[in-house]
Amino acid sequence: MIPRRSICLGGAAALLTSGPGRAQAPLPRLITVGGGITEVVYALGAQDQLVGTDTTSLYPVAALSTPKVGYMRQLSAEGLLSLRPDAVIAGSDAGPPVVIDQLRSAGVRVELVVSDHSWAEVGRKVSAVGRASGREAAARDLQARLDARWQSVAERVRAAKGPGPRVLFVLSHSGSPTVAGEQTGADAMIRFAGARNALGGFKGYRPMTGEAMAAAAPDVILTTTQGIEALGGEAKFWQRPELALTPAYRRRASPGALVHVDALELIGFGPRLPDVVERLHESWRTA
Repeated sequence: MIPRRSICLGGAAALLTSGPGRAQAPLPRLITVGGGITEVVYALGAQDQLVGTDTTSLYPVAALSTPKVGYMRQLSAEGLLSLRPDAVIAGSDAGPPVVIDQLRSAGVRVELVVSDHSWAEVGRKVSAVGRASGREAAARDLQARLDARWQSVAERVRAAKGPGPRVLFVLSHSGSPTVAGEQTGADAMIRFAGARNALGGFKGYRPMTGEAMAAAAPDVILTTTQGIEALGGEAKFWQRPELALTPAYRRRASPGALVHVDALELIGFGPRLPDVVERLHESWRTA
């Protein structure tokens, strides 16, 4: 008899059978908290095990239709447990901490992935999803492919001549815009792609001011596609008075002066990371 594999959809756990009447234990039911982690689930083909995701899990499109458990830092134990997960995979900044403790007390396996804006972070996500989903061999195969791709992109960036342009990341989804300093995902992405962060000397994000813009003197402005859309397009973005003090503004009609990328793709640190670094590097070359 040929071994059979059947999958129960609609939120039920996947079930493996190896012969007539010989059912193995159902594969674990998963909740993912963090868009990059959710992407790994789909990359491993484990999406049938997903019973819930957080609101940052927007890719691939299929993830939009999964039950949502709220924002990663404002989780509810009741909401998570109502989906009867076997495992929750989340970034180390997920919380509040009391909710994580409640999940563990209820017998739910919790995998917390440390975020440090590095290539190793992607590997930790792949390993965590592989362990929690029961697909460790597939996770090793995926990691090998991603490592090869990352090495290829990194070598291409290293081979480029010159120090690269001064790039400033502006976050402007809502409220007053802020700019990225050191130890941020945006800072890491700028450096990965062979450019220099125009702002240094502080960690995290600060309000975007005219004084900061003049001191930073960026050649390129990097922002998110969502931020551009929220403001009504690129022309509206350039109308911010602070930007008029920058070299990027003076060459705003030139290719590469303003670069925008989907927020999750840019700073989600998921399996698409090598691709977006490659695209950013190419955009720097036109700046």
